[in-house]
Amino acid sequence: MFFALLLLFVKHFICDFPLQAFPWMYRNKGTYLHPGGIAHAAVHGLATFIILFFWLGSTGWIWALIDMLIHYHIDWSKMNLSAKFNLKADNSEWFWLLLGFDQLLHHLTYFAIIYLAFQL
Repeated sequence: MFFALLLLFVKHFICDFPLQAFPWMYRNKGTYLHPGGIAHAAVHGLATFIILFFWLGSTGWIWALIDMLIHYHIDWSKMNLSAKFNLKADNSEWFWLLLGFDQLLHHLTYFAIIYLAFQL
């Protein structure tokens, strides 16, 4: 379980930063059901499936879908809160608190997925 969790954390960094290099992804995560936000969340879901496949086989798709849906809604919420309160990296410390909270929620999602997936 520890190694799977570690891989999900590394996956998160890779998918959330280097693989989100396309502006149409990160600029549109606040528009509900925009293809950019869906594509970003799908990248996370696919990577989660690849990681969990080694332990859970083909049933890993369920957890990958859950990760994708939760990831999408966390990002959508963060983007909308940032827009509503005009939070930007250069104008408010609240931007950084919100970004940190976003990352915390993603990591708690991975803890929950690993806990539940390995219990069943």
